[in-house]
Amino acid sequence: MTTSSSTDFEPNVAEFVEEAFERCGLELRTGYDLKTARRSINLMLAEWANRGLNQWTIEQATQTVTEGTSSYSLNSNVIDILDMVVRRTVNLTETDISMNRLSRSQYINIPNKTTKARPSQFFFDKLSTPAIKVWPAPENSTDVLVFNKIVRMDDADKATNTMDMPFRFYPCFAAGLAYYISMKRAPDRSALLKQSYEEEFQRAMSQDEDRASFRIRPYLRG
Repeated sequence: MTTSSSTDFEPNVAEFVEEAFERCGLELRTGYDLKTARRSINLMLAEWANRGLNQWTIEQATQTVTEGTSSYSLNSNVIDILDMVVRRTVNLTETDISMNRLSRSQYINIPNKTTKARPSQFFFDKLSTPAIKVWPAPENSTDVLVFNKIVRMDDADKATNTMDMPFRFYPCFAAGLAYYISMKRAPDRSALLKQSYEEEFQRAMSQDEDRASFRIRPYLRG
């Protein structure tokens, strides 16, 4: 038996839509069918962002601070900040110092937000244009904030676009799109397609997690 020796299977938007329509017992026939499916795709991607962490949408970014400035605007495609350190360089040696995350309530209750020192805490303000707010306010203009951010997935703008996701999420994506389309075009199949979608999503997410060593040591002292 000869295998294909190929690992480049990457359906475009139109192919995913065709698959979803077929699962609904339908055929993709008109331009409007494709338009309404693309809209469903983009709404589903927003739902995925609300469901939690998608590892492939994590990017590391930096922001050089400005003395006395505690708020820094980010791109509107940033969904959340996972963690942050402040990087200080002394004699060409870089040292990363962890920062604690604050809630909105904790940040607003800081008595003096203009206090200057090395930033040790941050608050991620989820506005339309999100912002990072640090405390204390930076004491110099050389420290650098280094953080892991979750960003939006690319939209499905054209039928020829490929989707911004790893291979292992293809079954979940097809199942989800079929469910979304069924709610509009084949409601009699929605319950079955929703169940399939949720099962595929759980399988995909179970493989999209950090792997780290974990050890438990029992406390044996009486």
